[in-house]
Amino acid sequence: MLQVWLLVDLDSDTSVPVFQVCEWHSPEQLKKLLDLELRDRGEPESEILQRCRDAIRYSVKTSHPRFFNQLYAGMEPYSMVASFIAEAVKTNLYTYEVAPVFTLMEDAVLRKMIKVIGWEEGGDGIFNPGGSLSNIYAVNLARYRYCPDFKEVGMFSAPRLVILTSQECHYSISKGAALMGIGTKNVYTVPTDERCTGAVPFMVNATAGTTVLGAFDPIDEIADICEKHNLWLHVDVSSLFNQVVHLIPPVAQRFDSVAWNPHKMLMASLQCSAFLVRDKTSLLQRCHSARASYLFQQDKFYDVSYDTGDKSVQCSRKPDAFKFWLMWKALGSRELEQRVDRALAMARYLAEEIKKREGFRLVLEPEFANVCFWYLPPSLRNLPESPELWKKLHTVAPVVKQRMMKTGSMMTGYQPLGEKANFFRMVVISPQVSRQDLDFVLDEIHNLGKDL
Repeated sequence: MLQVWLLVDLDSDTSVPVFQVCEWHSPEQLKKLLDLELRDRGEPESEILQRCRDAIRYSVKTSHPRFFNQLYAGMEPYSMVASFIAEAVKTNLYTYEVAPVFTLMEDAVLRKMIKVIGWEEGGDGIFNPGGSLSNIYAVNLARYRYCPDFKEVGMFSAPRLVILTSQECHYSISKGAALMGIGTKNVYTVPTDERCTGAVPFMVNATAGTTVLGAFDPIDEIADICEKHNLWLHVDVSSLFNQVVHLIPPVAQRFDSVAWNPHKMLMASLQCSAFLVRDKTSLLQRCHSARASYLFQQDKFYDVSYDTGDKSVQCSRKPDAFKFWLMWKALGSRELEQRVDRALAMARYLAEEIKKREGFRLVLEPEFANVCFWYLPPSLRNLPESPELWKKLHTVAPVVKQRMMKTGSMMTGYQPLGEKANFFRMVVISPQVSRQDLDFVLDEIHNLGKDL
């Protein structure tokens, strides 16, 4: 049933898409095509096989070299094989006794990631389902460090706590504040205002590669403030290989925690995210431990330090680290660095092409893999800069997005930001992307929007 969806030579500068990014249907149409009803009697295998074909056919092909819609893309073969194995073995990563191989692999991967960050004295960590949960871990751990009694007696043991963050931080920081009773109104964006009166900051969240613009907060300056006021410094990053790692150390020695998602720029299969902590005194364990006696007995016949499940807010946990371990083992650090290099080079190429083309305008010079730009159809190109121009331009991207989805030729996102009109956000993640693909994107946007 497996099919080869994409033929790509990573060493060449061309790639040939052999299928559409998506075959678009409205929800009501798709319900009819899929036959979603669950019945009392099972269906024959021939029909089940067709259901599988339909699921693949009507899904968005994120491995397509012209899929730029999210912060993940492409298909990593070794990581995909690891995903198949993990599902087939069907084990749970809370104790060494049920997951001996994967427990050791997670430990090895975490140690290597900590070394890459630059924590010379080591640290701790846990894999979890996505960067959002990593950020929520950071909020919980920072609060526990500030007020350990919170774990047992709750919010009555602490003053009104606040989180400081930049305006373009990931929305999971606010979600974490809501989930843990801190409250979204106690998440203050920098610069803060008089709302800080009577409140106690306990954590600063910094971002290395924001979701929309791919921008970097001034982390060194933020670290100075955190050290002065004894605040937990959490850094949300996308990737830490090569050029990106040069933007962070030696300040990384001053981080308290890091959210790192290999399923983004490093292309590990979803989901594959790690939360890393510089602390080596079992802070992660003490914060989350519930000491379930049926899982975490202390009188086992082996080293119970490998029963890592008590560090996690989850019970059941997949061996996601295996997806990263196998591809790292197969490719090595140098190849991972080169993949990031190539993706960033393609992002720079796209930005330069946008500057050359009539009707295209960068929102800002890209710092990372995110390239944000406006497309002005011919009807708007001679209009003077005015609120009327931006009002009309605001309507362009949604229509172009609708048309590209219905044709299935490519997929990229758009959004407003503050007072800025809707713009396209291209995220060049996959090293499988070529200049030909990026040229196609600009040509196709023009073809889809030139009559607006």
